[in-house]
Amino acid sequence: CESARGNTHRRGGGGNRRGCAGGRQRGHVVGGRQNGGRGRASPLASGGMPSSSPKLPDFTRWGPVERIPFRSIRRATAVQMATAWSQIPHVSSQDTVDVTRLEAFRLAHKAKIEAAGGRLSMTVFVVKALVAALKAFPRFNATLDLAGQAIILKQYYHLGVAVNTDRGLIVPVIRDVDRKSVTDVAVELADIVQTTRAGKISRDALQGGTFTLTNAGAMGGGFFTPIINYPEVAILGTGQARMQPVVETDDGGRHRIVPRLMMPLVLCFDHRVADGAEAIGFLKRLMALLADPDAFLMGI
Repeated sequence: CESARGNTHRRGGGGNRRGCAGGRQRGHVVGGRQNGGRGRASPLASGGMPSSSPKLPDFTRWGPVERIPFRSIRRATAVQMATAWSQIPHVSSQDTVDVTRLEAFRLAHKAKIEAAGGRLSMTVFVVKALVAALKAFPRFNATLDLAGQAIILKQYYHLGVAVNTDRGLIVPVIRDVDRKSVTDVAVELADIVQTTRAGKISRDALQGGTFTLTNAGAMGGGFFTPIINYPEVAILGTGQARMQPVVETDDGGRHRIVPRLMMPLVLCFDHRVADGAEAIGFLKRLMALLADPDAFLMGI
């Protein structure tokens, strides 16, 4: 995934390069049409390539090449990405959250979760915290119905989590996250990651998501700008938590520099459905939960 830095990025005619995570929830294509989206035909013809794309030169004139078939998950992903990019005016809001205390909490409880068959990663906490943020800002748990001239606010919380596999990025869905404990999510996430990487995930398990989380941190990535998983209207990208110098101010107004574990967050959203003020509020709510384990336990 490419990196994009700064506070706010709008979709433009050049400049910004977009991340590669997101948009796989409805990646399969049926009869030349994207499955979902009210039966609308994909705006691009095949494999995400325009039907009138310019003719390519003969690259063998300059040296040896290898042709790799563009098919399966990669091709379905390309179509979904192109649909999302052509249909949604993307805007992103970025921030960093102090997860120093949450990391200490995670380390203190990881053995208990492992004994239950799960893995207590930072992603588990983010998934649970996202539900609280989505309840506070429901426009990010929605779909824009242009044909019906309405915003569909979903009152269920099925979160897609992007999983990196040797066949490409796949987004299985954890259903009813609001009804599950941290332990439940940790166990289920570990199971679906294993099932997805083994190529055994069902098609049904890839559908019905209301919001997507994609994490570049596991691969050492930082800030990046993911593409929204159409027909959803928002996606959260997280980067690797890293120790950084942070200025703290005490009650007396004195400053000091301390090492803190800081994690990048990038919220990309459909500007037709929500505005920047709502995006900032969403991130602030999410950050408040992730920065304070006590607030997290009380808030979920």
